[in-house]
Formats: sequence, C-alpha cells, structure tokens
Amino acid sequence: MTEKKKILYVQTSGPDTPERLYSPLILAQTAKAMDLEPTVYFLGLGLKCLVKEEAKKVKVGQFPSLLEVLQQTAGQGIKIMACQQSMQLFGGELKQEDLFEEATIAGAATLNDLSLDADAIISF
Repeated sequence: MTEKKKILYVQTSGPDTPERLYSPLILAQTAKAMDLEPTVYFLGLGLKCLVKEEAKKVKVGQFPSLLEVLQQTAGQGIKIMACQQSMQLFGGELKQEDLFEEATIAGAATLNDLSLDADAIISF
C-alpha cells in the first residue's frame, strides 16, 4: 500500500488578519478530500486563533465562525496542533483549557519532524 502524501499548513497570522485564518483550514479540508494527509500547525500569533473565545468572534463574509471551521476541520480527522513554546511566549496566559478541545499541544521538534516528513509545506 502506498503512503499518503503529506501536506503541512503552518499558521502564524493572528486574529488581526481574519481573512488569512480560514485558508489553511479550507485547504486542509480540500487536501483530505483529495486523499492527502494534512496537518495544520499554529504558532506565534496564530496560536491565539485557537482560543475558543477568540475563534468564536472571528467571522468573515459568508463563512461560519472560525471556531466552527476549526471544529469542522478537526471533525474530518485533520490534526490541528498548537505550539507549546508559543504558549510560553504569551507569559503563561494561554493554557490547554483555553484552546478549542481538538487542538493538540506539540513542541518545536514536532514542527521540525512534520516539516521533514511533509511532501509540501504552506505557511500563512
């Protein structure tokens, strides 16, 4: 059996650029439909987009809220990861319980490993 091609989406944009927040999630859903193995990794300011209360507030055009799109994406079995070191950058103000439930906290080494294993990497 051939291994699925892997695509990694890296989200560094924060809530101040809401139009950039949907792209990696929609592309990841599309990749899944194409039988690829997508992963979305949030770091830096992008991590704030995984905060439940913040994600509820973000809505662009006719799209559902960012929280709804995050939940749809995770519901399709797509991994959504939050950078542990980025959480520390915010002075400990972000905790696992602040993030939407399906987010997995992962370290910097995980991002490096995902990058080395990916067939393609796209950043936002």
